[in-house]
Amino acid sequence: MAVYTSWNRADASPKRASEPDAEFFDRIAGPFWDQVRGVINEWWSHFPDQAQPGLRSRLLDRNSDVNVSSALWELYLHEMLLGSGCTVEIEHQVGTRGKNPDFLVTRDGEQFVVEAIWTAQRLGDTVSNPLPPQLADAIDGVLSPNFFVSYKLDRTGSATPPQKRLKAGLTRWLASLNPDQVIAEYERKVPLPKHTWQEAGWCLTFEAIPRSPGKRGNPTSRTIGIHPAIWVDDESNRVLDAVKRKGGKYGDLALPFIVAVGHAAVFPEDEDTESALYGTSVEYAHASTPTPTFGRMLDGYWTATYEHAHSRVSGVLIVDNPAPWTWTKNTPVLWQSPDPKSLPAPVLPTWATAQLGEVQVEHRPATCPTNTALGLPKNWPVGDAFPRRHRSNLS
Repeated sequence: MAVYTSWNRADASPKRASEPDAEFFDRIAGPFWDQVRGVINEWWSHFPDQAQPGLRSRLLDRNSDVNVSSALWELYLHEMLLGSGCTVEIEHQVGTRGKNPDFLVTRDGEQFVVEAIWTAQRLGDTVSNPLPPQLADAIDGVLSPNFFVSYKLDRTGSATPPQKRLKAGLTRWLASLNPDQVIAEYERKVPLPKHTWQEAGWCLTFEAIPRSPGKRGNPTSRTIGIHPAIWVDDESNRVLDAVKRKGGKYGDLALPFIVAVGHAAVFPEDEDTESALYGTSVEYAHASTPTPTFGRMLDGYWTATYEHAHSRVSGVLIVDNPAPWTWTKNTPVLWQSPDPKSLPAPVLPTWATAQLGEVQVEHRPATCPTNTALGLPKNWPVGDAFPRRHRSNLS
């Protein structure tokens, strides 16, 4: 048994907005994606027999992208630990609360606990121009080799409208435009061409953006080039919430405890993680001296509590936007506890570290590239995820 079986995959088109992640991974054709499925199958086989069915079920869950992403995150962590010379026990009962953290790890005779959590991107209460996935797929399905489009959702209807007339209208409009002429006019400050579509209470305004000459003629490329901006929650809040959720779950472990956060973020920044774990950096001005001093507010995971309540967490391991195509490229960073009562967290060779000094955070690079622990080339997967295709290739 494996996660993905071999069959004649022919659909190499990019992921559709309405397509579940599990369906996309199983459907997408091409050598790039064959490599991804092959490694997932291999890494899955390295789990103990009793853990394989549950992990496979999550990887193939077409009802929850979060389940798929969190399972891939655990798959990656497990393989990285094995490749770093560790032995790993899955969901072994430890701690005073009788629960089972994800990994009990042994390396060089010393044990530590790793608990994984995936932080999916969480949108704020207000989202500008939410477009139903079915409409996004319809727009991306319009043949547009010479133009991208941006869109603005002016009005929403009570139900998802039929897409046939939307696609036909966009196709006629885009076919009537000359990309070189639009570029020349835009350079003379003429606005980009616009098209308005209205049906069943919906109203969308499109803008045509010429593709550069070298990027034209690919009928399989996406048509939507720019989505409207959305507002997202503070990244530091999501990291803080994730560590709080896992940090006190197991009681006293009597072992170093690492919370491993798969950090799915639009704009991941070290400053957000610093604030979440060590407190917000502040600058203090003094009337008696022109030189400001710096400090941190008591609002970080390890700095916001008294009586060392969060000292059980020895470190927080973070990888920004982990996914198969970034596994060998994004370096894990172990953010170490500044609490003197915390048990020291072990540092693997492929982990960079961050440690709070008096005020500033000191960063140290990993001693080995991430791919060395995974047994993969640095630039894996090899090749293009979506190779450029021309009309002559589509017969």
